[in-house]
Amino acid sequence: MNSSPNTITLALSGASGMAYGLRLLECLLTADIRVYLLISQAAHIVAKQELGVALPARSIDLEKQLTDSLHARDGQLRVFGREDWNAPVASGSNPADAMVVCPCSMGTLAAIAHGISDNLIERAADVMLKEQRKLILVPREAPFSTLHLENMLKLSKMNAVILPANPGFYHRPQSVEDIIDFVVARILDQLGIQHALMARWGDDR
Repeated sequence: MNSSPNTITLALSGASGMAYGLRLLECLLTADIRVYLLISQAAHIVAKQELGVALPARSIDLEKQLTDSLHARDGQLRVFGREDWNAPVASGSNPADAMVVCPCSMGTLAAIAHGISDNLIERAADVMLKEQRKLILVPREAPFSTLHLENMLKLSKMNAVILPANPGFYHRPQSVEDIIDFVVARILDQLGIQHALMARWGDDR
């Protein structure tokens, strides 16, 4: 992207790595980006298991909780349910500038690769592909099966960005938060959003 986007769709699916998605949400809001947040039922379970965070089941309650806790401005964050087909992201007439699925489960990735569109996350991703907008998928799985890899290749050929949650260690992370920020920084780079999460390669010379 040549300029910073105004609106990002962020989807949290049920893969491990919920800390990446929530940290990305925080960074997007801090950068004054408007965010449409989509969250799967499995993601609620993962958030509780991995982070001890109980996310409200109702979209309106989750929107209020996250708006308050992350100090978002009024209307900056909107949360939509899995079958809220009236959401802007469900139509190519009103797509976001870009979409990130973080973390991205293999089931979600497969559904997107094959145009299933059974829920709002899958439909929103389908819209991004057909409208040729940036779609970034952050898979968190190990090892990848041949089927996983074939689905990723299929999506890559459709110009989706496959950005696995594989942190580097050349910046010598001192905490789990540093490791999380490495992956989030790479996502923000792909979106063209300025950040100061970590030094860039060679900047310390």
